[in-house]
Amino acid sequence: MPVVTIQITREGSGPGRDAATKEEKAALIKGASQLLLDVLNKPVNSTFVVIEEVDTDNWGWEGMSITEYRKLQRDGKK
Repeated sequence: MPVVTIQITREGSGPGRDAATKEEKAALIKGASQLLLDVLNKPVNSTFVVIEEVDTDNWGWEGMSITEYRKLQRDGKK
């Protein structure tokens, strides 16, 4: 019984969006389940997928939070 955890930032996939849509999450679940079926022959009905949306203040990269990093990008400093 495989368990797949997908972590994404809680930014959504477009400007001004603060989370992934139900449709996007469904596509992630379907795609991850299909990948395990195709690669490891794990049945889709025994695969569990967990999607964790992480606030950008709680996700760090290059020594700063993603919130700070995105601000630098918007300001043209990164």
